[in-house]
Amino acid sequence: MKQFAELINAIEITNKTNAKIDALVDFFATAPDKDKLWMIALFTGKRPSRPVKSSLMKLWCAEISKLPEWLFLESYSTVGDLGETLALLLPEPETTIEKSLHEWMLELIALKPKSEEEKKEYVINAWNGLQMQERLIFNKLIGGSFRIGVSKKTLVNALAKLTNIDVNKLMHSIIGNWDINTISFDELLSGTHINYDNSKPYPFALAYSLEKELEELGDINDWQIEHKWDGIRGQIVKRNNELFIWSRGEELVTNQFPELVEAFSTWKEDFVLDGEILAIKDSSVLLFNDLQKRLNRKNVTKKLLEEIPIGFYAYDLLEYQNEDIRSENLAERRKKLESIFLNNTTNTIQLSNAIKVDSWDELDEIRNDSRRINAEGLMLKSKNAEYHIGRKKGTWWKWKIDPLTIDVVMIYAQKGSGRRSSKYTDYTFAVKKDDSLVTIAKAYSGLTDAEITEVSRWVTKNATEKFGPVRTVKPELVFEIAFEGIALSNRHKSGVALRFPRIKRWRKDKTVADIDTIESVKDLIFNQ
Repeated sequence: MKQFAELINAIEITNKTNAKIDALVDFFATAPDKDKLWMIALFTGKRPSRPVKSSLMKLWCAEISKLPEWLFLESYSTVGDLGETLALLLPEPETTIEKSLHEWMLELIALKPKSEEEKKEYVINAWNGLQMQERLIFNKLIGGSFRIGVSKKTLVNALAKLTNIDVNKLMHSIIGNWDINTISFDELLSGTHINYDNSKPYPFALAYSLEKELEELGDINDWQIEHKWDGIRGQIVKRNNELFIWSRGEELVTNQFPELVEAFSTWKEDFVLDGEILAIKDSSVLLFNDLQKRLNRKNVTKKLLEEIPIGFYAYDLLEYQNEDIRSENLAERRKKLESIFLNNTTNTIQLSNAIKVDSWDELDEIRNDSRRINAEGLMLKSKNAEYHIGRKKGTWWKWKIDPLTIDVVMIYAQKGSGRRSSKYTDYTFAVKKDDSLVTIAKAYSGLTDAEITEVSRWVTKNATEKFGPVRTVKPELVFEIAFEGIALSNRHKSGVALRFPRIKRWRKDKTVADIDTIESVKDLIFNQ
């Protein structure tokens, strides 16, 4: 546990990806194999269910520390993390327990079916034998809330640096189906439990935001124009009667979209398609808010399949009949892609429509109409370009519609984490509803460091109530927030959900009397 705690500490004290990768590489190079496996399992969401309720851990800590409830709650409010609060409030350990991460995890799994008294005895003994940092990690493991600032991609890049194994192969290996009790670390990395050759994806081609006048692009006939859809970019890999779906984030998401697997299983050819995973119902693309309800689910219910069916809009063809065709120009790849769709028809899978216009002047109106069909704008792709890796200026441009904006007032503030833990950086905003206010969105970005410092000082002086780490403030600071889309939502008190809200500017020239009403906000839904 000590070595694992040191790893977590090394990761949390830096925001530099390379430093995190180096810490991970050092751990993988020196830790026992079973600890490595558990570390990968924890970092990829394969952790066991919570064996002890957080309420019990708070109760036991209060008993040991002999703190009154108000002081415990105030401490929790200041720290903002329960596991860390418990670790800080507990007295110094009287003994030393040295166990590997593997041993701790097995004991925590065995703890779940035991009685409350047995759980209490085990947890208190553990607290009494662990130093503060180790105790913090133990609390996070036992609480089931193990979240560390390392993405799967960073983890895989560290493994690739250590082993020189292909990044995508490692990604497929670690997020595939494997049993920590029966597989070895070397077997996991080598991918003996998968057939990587059949699933291997390609690096995605990406676009730059349009930064020049349309006329500067030359002849419009040299460009393929499509809508930029607001979904999840994905690759459909079909080889040797096996089907795999990869996200742009290099994650294997096949199991999340069973209707795509079923639809593509009837297609005869082998291919690799690049396109967009979307929520599509009655031939219309739904909002991203709807698609979000389908993401990262281990089990997709029949009801969810019916309410939010998933479809795929194909943009490009990267491989055909086991031949890599990325070096061919877009015009040639498009012809082959269209031929595939001639032989395969389905309501779920569609070919992204190529917009036909005679002049650049016609595009502005089409772009501005994008929000009506739940698109983000337009994509402009050179017909003469090969399928490049990453971003390459001059071949792919994204021309997004302007964001929607409203004026809101701040009503809650919360301190950030890491380097921002001393300042209020997370804000909740509201709009007018009759004679009161209703929350509309949270935002964490958009202000300069100087503005954040100024807002933090204001919050400290003008906070009226405390709810854990959250401060209620006087409704006086007005901001303009921008967002990509808006939809009705039963999950929000305001009745609406905003897509990607962020602060556009601090409106020091306005007062709370000038902010939007919930009626004017909802009007955007029908006018977007």
